[in-house]
Amino acid sequence: MKEHYGRKQGASSPCAACKLLRRRCVEDCVFSPYFPANDPQKFASVHKVFGASNVNKMLQELPVEQRADAVTCMVYEANARIRDRVYGCVGAISSLQHQVDALQTQLALVQAEVVQMRIRQFPSTAGSPENCSPSSSKSLPNVVTHDRANAGPSLWPR
Repeated sequence: MKEHYGRKQGASSPCAACKLLRRRCVEDCVFSPYFPANDPQKFASVHKVFGASNVNKMLQELPVEQRADAVTCMVYEANARIRDRVYGCVGAISSLQHQVDALQTQLALVQAEVVQMRIRQFPSTAGSPENCSPSSSKSLPNVVTHDRANAGPSLWPR
């Protein structure tokens, strides 16, 4: 049998959308390439949030090459909207942004603590003029290098 959009022609198994909507799945069904029968929850969540008619309109208005990405976005947004009815995926993005901000603050504190520990460990080389430059004072040091010529570790990258 010939494959058409992920289902076999002549097969009696409708796509997930047609199955949920209890209608006959035609050969040129706009839903069948994106909502296969083996994943009914995918269409169920999209249908619950957007409605079958709106999804159909959105898919019909898009070029065929953009439809798969649109369905992926709709499924993601629908699942996020079901989890958080008010904010949807914006709530998830906001939560992740707060986590990133907190982790960046924590990282800056740990980096400052590392600098303080290095200064306490090597007080004679930390404040020497040859190791300080305007560019190095703007960023935190990332590595301790050992310079055999100067006979000691340097706190600043070279």
